[in-house]
Amino acid sequence: MLPTVSKTRSSISTSRPNAMFPQYLRRIVKWQQMDIEYTFWQMLHLCTAPKIVYQHTKYHNQTKNQWARDDPAFVVICSLLLAVATVAYCAAYDHSAAHAVSVVITVSLFHFLLAGILLATCCWFLTNAYLRKEAPNTCVVEQRVEWLYAFDLHCNSFFPMFVMLYASYHHYLNFLGYDVLPFLKRTTFFLYPIGIVIILSPILILSGFNPSRYFMNIYCSRTL
Repeated sequence: MLPTVSKTRSSISTSRPNAMFPQYLRRIVKWQQMDIEYTFWQMLHLCTAPKIVYQHTKYHNQTKNQWARDDPAFVVICSLLLAVATVAYCAAYDHSAAHAVSVVITVSLFHFLLAGILLATCCWFLTNAYLRKEAPNTCVVEQRVEWLYAFDLHCNSFFPMFVMLYASYHHYLNFLGYDVLPFLKRTTFFLYPIGIVIILSPILILSGFNPSRYFMNIYCSRTL
């Protein structure tokens, strides 16, 4: 009897994210269904106290039985802020309107969305394949990282990096997001790139190379 119940609950848990994703996409064009105020609250605290945001992620899971956001407002607002920033960059450096449109599309679509989809997919596969804790018995419902939650973590990590252009903070926020999931282990794996940044940054700066300036020039390249 117990395996039957567990199988049913597991199938519900597995099918829920699939049913949620189309609804998530439909809400992107419906501003009245987005919680804009809460999104700005999250953005503020991701830059000042990110642990508070992930504490609310736990509350969200307890009330809605999912880790991922069901509100696309964060993605929409972050994309708009990227568009404003890139347009301002092009205006400051006297680029044409056509070039400004090209930069906005490149930054929003490729640097943010497509790169985020790739990173989220890699982290989603890695955590589900290698970082999950073994269930203590067969009666416990199997838990897996939701792909949309992995994409949420990319968005959370991307925003402060967009604001401050500081790569270590991106990896720290990524770590916090996966560390909050009680069924994962060895999540400190996501902190390892910070050590590389700490070691390489002084060496690069002393050699006359400015990483922030270099990557900003690539980010908004005039040659697009």
